[in-house]
Amino acid sequence: MEHASPQVAVVKMYAAREEIYPREVQGRYASVRWLFVWLTQLVFYGLPWISWNDRQAVLFDLAARKFYIFGIVLWPQDFIYLAALLIICAYSLFLFTAIFGRVWCGFACPQTVYTEIFMWIERKIEGSRSARMRLDRQPASMNKFLRKTAKHLVWAAVALWTGYTFVGYFTPVYVLSAEVMTLTLGPWEWFWVLFYSFATYGNAGWMREQVCKYMCPYARFQSAMFDKDSLIVTYDTQRGEPRGAHNKTDAATSSLGDCIDCSLCVQVCPTGIDIRKGLQYECIGCAACVDACNMVMDKVGSPRGLIRYSTDHAMANRWSSKQIFRHAVRPRVLIYSTVLLLIVAVFFGTLFTRTSLKMDVIRDRGAMGREVENGMIENVYRLQIMNTDETAHRYRISVTGIDSIRLEGQTEVALGSTESRAVPVSVRIAGDAASKGSNKIWFSLQAVDDERLQVKEKAVFFVPR
Repeated sequence: MEHASPQVAVVKMYAAREEIYPREVQGRYASVRWLFVWLTQLVFYGLPWISWNDRQAVLFDLAARKFYIFGIVLWPQDFIYLAALLIICAYSLFLFTAIFGRVWCGFACPQTVYTEIFMWIERKIEGSRSARMRLDRQPASMNKFLRKTAKHLVWAAVALWTGYTFVGYFTPVYVLSAEVMTLTLGPWEWFWVLFYSFATYGNAGWMREQVCKYMCPYARFQSAMFDKDSLIVTYDTQRGEPRGAHNKTDAATSSLGDCIDCSLCVQVCPTGIDIRKGLQYECIGCAACVDACNMVMDKVGSPRGLIRYSTDHAMANRWSSKQIFRHAVRPRVLIYSTVLLLIVAVFFGTLFTRTSLKMDVIRDRGAMGREVENGMIENVYRLQIMNTDETAHRYRISVTGIDSIRLEGQTEVALGSTESRAVPVSVRIAGDAASKGSNKIWFSLQAVDDERLQVKEKAVFFVPR
């Protein structure tokens, strides 16, 4: 008697990717999306080539530990501004998501921007959506090889230029250009140019919607940032269902909703979802489906807005635009706005009123205090002075805090543009001028040519017991 072989069940832990061929769409939101593509890329590619005070306007010089942002020079001691900037970005994300949903993802995220650029290149070389689908189904041929090769070469050129520009923010772009021409790039420069190029080529050319669906954490925690009054891309079920093809001569179709089930909203979606099934985490809020649906509604003679930006409450209660706006101003939005405005005000207030002169006082701990000639007590210090201004200055050093205190040695120092220097100084007092142990003193630094440039730092003068 023969026994049947047991059936083996194969469980796939990861669904195979289905190729998505987004259809090109025209409309209001498509125009806004391309406006952001142009604005972001003009800024990104153009900033490194702008000069300011005979240097690159925006340069993050890691080797010299100086960040140049137009007329502002930031040092490692200014790390607090980076922390404040990150907090501003976080609160901005909270605020805009609470009001507008994933508007950042749909219009200004680098993944969206570069995917739009790469898809435009793909359409110009391989053709429309149907032409690309036919080309991929065709067997290998010279036409297919040439089109695919041309597409990837253009993608690689854009990616390399992007990586080159990125490194140009850290190495002066004119110096970088000369190194590229002579093939004398350093190992780290080669690494980051190629790494960023590969990331751009891979993310925008190959992975595309997979970055948004599987790699980006924003898609996973957006539900905690939305509520029923957040603007999202929605499908009007009450108006659209039941869906079906319309026929003006057939009375049976009069009971159908406005949706003609053309599936254009699915064909234009860059992540391949059907918005008619409700909000899904894969939706990036690009509104391509809104443009496509409005175009179809215009053709069939129905009102626009079957798919539109709205809120859950507005769809359930059939609110007007004024009612949606009124409910958008809610407690969480007011709290986010207030906190964000306060942080921004403090950030820019401290940034533009900060002094361009910094001084750190470091006492020589190898000699806590020593007695020198004529019964004087001496302490030795090192003054770390930084001129963060792009103008050279000469500074006068003084010390106060104890009767008879005086500075020995160098009392003036000249610093060039954005220069830092360590200045050793010794301070003496009369033996009976201060109590035993630690005594507070203050070092002052005053620019000779600008009375507004001054700084005062506290230090400790030690008198041996």
